[in-house]
Order: sequence, then structure tokens, then C-alpha cells
Amino acid sequence: MKRLLRRQKKLIVAFLAAAGSFLLGVTLPMNLRANQPAPPMQPQVLAVSSPEPKLISNVSGIAGAIAHRVEVSQKALAQQQETRFQSSLPSQFKGTMLRQAKLDQQHKAIALTFDDGPWPTTTRQILEILKKNNIKATFFWVGRYLQTYPELGKQVASAGHAIGNHTWNHQYIKYNEDGAAREIDRTSSLIEEVTGVKTSLFRPPGGILNNGLAAYAQKKDYAVIMWSADSLDWRTATQSLMDNVMRQANSGGIVLMHDGGGNRSRTVQALPDIIAKLRKEGYKFVTVPELLQMQEQALKKQETAQK
Repeated sequence: MKRLLRRQKKLIVAFLAAAGSFLLGVTLPMNLRANQPAPPMQPQVLAVSSPEPKLISNVSGIAGAIAHRVEVSQKALAQQQETRFQSSLPSQFKGTMLRQAKLDQQHKAIALTFDDGPWPTTTRQILEILKKNNIKATFFWVGRYLQTYPELGKQVASAGHAIGNHTWNHQYIKYNEDGAAREIDRTSSLIEEVTGVKTSLFRPPGGILNNGLAAYAQKKDYAVIMWSADSLDWRTATQSLMDNVMRQANSGGIVLMHDGGGNRSRTVQALPDIIAKLRKEGYKFVTVPELLQMQEQALKKQETAQK
């Protein structure tokens, strides 16, 4: 009888180990790919009389490990969905060109944007400043830099910032449609490959609108995002770039700064003070898609009020 009981216990442990291995190694990865976690499997335990406390402890340990993996997976999926939301765009703005959102002074919202990254050191420094201030911004990436620094790109996206396309090579030349397609399509494909974000935001290098890039982007339903406040951080001193931002800041505004493409230490140095001054004036910091979502909501309220 004791031999039979020992054999039954061994069968139970083997069965539970196999079931746990299957659930952790196969079911959860499949659920992650499907973006929807499945409920934990209930192990079918063979009927035995009065299992020992040690056996019950083993079962609880496996169940706890499974529950932990499910919780971690759910948090990862929620974070990925939040990142995608940060980069989603109301359909009415696709294929358009915008310098700022149309908001009244009652809704003082502004979007900080950073071009020419991802870039070693300064992108990380800017991410830390934004995190410390609980701010989400919008980053317009150069494809070849993202190819060189994909881990930096993942950090930006996982922090919940919005991502835009800034071409592959960042050149100020004229493009035919095939050339423009290579610059833009290749960059968007890499952004999606690295971060999972399918962006609808495009910013032309140098703000040039007549060299073929903006026309192709609009044809492909990107929103061409310009700016209303230029920090001129690529050529001015720290105090000057801060003054430039404050002088041009307004509700619905889009601020142009740079985290890459060269030495951006002045931007890093000025950013905390820019944030503090804008906050003091009552501004809320949002991503470009969120800014446009606010405009969409304001328009809907106006339409409802007029009915």
C-alpha cells in the first residue's frame, strides 16, 4: 500500500511539473503574441488520499509562479498598449500639415518634441529629465541612428513617449517619389520593428516642405508635424534657447528641440528650467497625438453645443 501511494505521489508531481512547463513555455508566449493573456490552466490532479503538506506546498509554488508570470505579462501588454496610444492619431489629421493644435487658453497644453535621435548620452539624459518631471514627449527619429542605437529607441518607446518619422538620412535634397518612399518607408518599418509602434507622424528635416518628402508623407496619410516654438538649440546658448521657447509658447503649441544630431548639452542643461517656467505659467505637457486628440474633443464639444 505504501509503495502504491509513493508511486501515485510521483505521478502527481511529474504531471504538475509537465503542466506548469507547458503553460509557462508555450501558452503564455502564444498569448503574448495574441495580445490577450489566457486564464491559467487548472491542473488535473489524480485522486489520492490525504496528500502530505510538502506535496501541497509544491502545487502552491507552481501555481504562484504561473500567477506571477501572468501578472508580469499583463503589465507588459498594458505598457505596450499605452505606448501605441501615445503615438495614435485622430483620423481627421492624417494627411494634413500642422504647426500647432487649436486650443483655447483655458486648456493650456503644450507638446515638447525632440528631433534627430536616438543619440547616445543626450537621449538618455533627456529621458531622465522627462521621467523626473512625469512628462511624455514626442521624438522624431532618424532611421540610420535608430539602426545604430536600437536599445535607446526601445527605452524611449517603453517610457511611453510618442514616436515620429524624421527620414532615414536627414538630408536637405530634392527627392522623387521613389527616393522619398525609401527615406520614409524604411524608417517607419524600423520603428515598428524595434518598438512595435506604427507611427503616423512625420517631420521633414529642416522643416523643408517642397523637396518631395512632405508630399509623399501626406500621400501616405502621415500628419506632417511642424512647430510653433523653435528653441534654436542647435545654434544658441542655454539662456537664449530658453528665452526662445518662452517667448513663443502658447496653448496648443509644439516646441522644437533636439536630442541628437550633434552636441545637445545645452538642450539638456536648459530643459529643466524650460519645464519649470512653463509649469509656472500653467501649461500641461502632452504628446503631439494627445494634443491633437484634445483639439478633436474641443471641436466635438463645440458641435454638440451648437446643436
